[in-house]
Amino acid sequence: MFSESILTTHRASARLVALCDVNQKRMDYYNARFQREHGAAPVATYQAREFDRMIERERPDAVIVTSIDRTHDQYIIRAMELGRDVITEKPMTISAEKCRAILAAVERTGRRLRVTFNYRYSPSRSKVKELLRQGVIGEVKSVHFEWLLDTNHGADYFRRWHRDKNNSGGLMVHKATHHFDLVNWWLDSAPETVFALGSLGFYGKANAERRGDFRAYYRGTGAPAATGDPFALNLRDGGSLQGLYYDAEDEDGYLRDQNVFGDGISIEDTMNLVVRYQSGAQLSYSLTAYAPWEGYRIAFNGTRGRLELDELEQSYINAGNGHITDGLSASQRLMVFPHRAQPYRAEIPAAVGGHGGGDLLLLADLFTPGARPDPLGRAAGHVDGARSILTGIAANQSFATGLPVRVDELLKL
Repeated sequence: MFSESILTTHRASARLVALCDVNQKRMDYYNARFQREHGAAPVATYQAREFDRMIERERPDAVIVTSIDRTHDQYIIRAMELGRDVITEKPMTISAEKCRAILAAVERTGRRLRVTFNYRYSPSRSKVKELLRQGVIGEVKSVHFEWLLDTNHGADYFRRWHRDKNNSGGLMVHKATHHFDLVNWWLDSAPETVFALGSLGFYGKANAERRGDFRAYYRGTGAPAATGDPFALNLRDGGSLQGLYYDAEDEDGYLRDQNVFGDGISIEDTMNLVVRYQSGAQLSYSLTAYAPWEGYRIAFNGTRGRLELDELEQSYINAGNGHITDGLSASQRLMVFPHRAQPYRAEIPAAVGGHGGGDLLLLADLFTPGARPDPLGRAAGHVDGARSILTGIAANQSFATGLPVRVDELLKL
């Protein structure tokens, strides 16, 4: 998403100078794609161990970190130490220890760190921020937030590296950081106390065996037992799945198509939590990764009424194209229920592009800064990145202990 935006829409204000990855074949795949689809000359490529050398030779203004979640801190901190600003994919990192290290590096180096929360930029979520800021429901006292991943999108986290919590922090960090950031931004507040429950109730071998659904294969591609399994992924598709993963396996051994009902899954698929914010507002949140439809429902209860947003989304399998969906959400409904007055439907501006229209606006903000005003404060920095992940990190700790967790204590350890 980032590279193609630089090569096309924002080529007048930004330039891609290099790629860095653990896998040369994946970098070669993208260079060939850049040339084939955009007529762009190949950019320099560097192995992960050559990161410092890349910075020294290419002299970039900024580094974009899109590596596996557990390594974000390494590249963020090192880039800042080498005098570069950083743009990072969410989550900023996956543990309190790494979060503290990043915050210290920002303070020590004075460099700028942006976290790419594209959900803030989508018209529907921006409209919610606008209405709350206008005070249409008064002071927000409670938020009820349910997010559903369907069995296409949700399953994809259980067949690749995300299934190991050591890599991703689990869905409370990897996925829900988006949602926690939205609530922080909407409320203009920070989480104070978190209590959470989580379990693996659908994916994994034991669950499939209990339902009589288990199929004995390790990976989907080429496995006879995977034939006809709707959860199996075939990487020999002749397209990006094959070029980025199957054809590149011999370099790093990464398997993109593991059995979602196999062993070795250490993340949860059923999660519920409650959060108290510094403002006094309370959040009840749930994330389900095996629903029959994809989308979310959120309601804000305030001193002057209630605001509700329901949105049905389209599912996807990440195949290297950088976009969750190329179209609009299937349906949106934003309602305001004032106290002692007629409820009304709030109009949501039209959206174009992925993440409900957020991607294109985020990319413009990143690569052509100042092109559009940002009165809602959608640009997210290191403090926003920390606040969003600390809710999920606290939830993971609460999963393990059965106790509430004070968020400020995480940064004091």
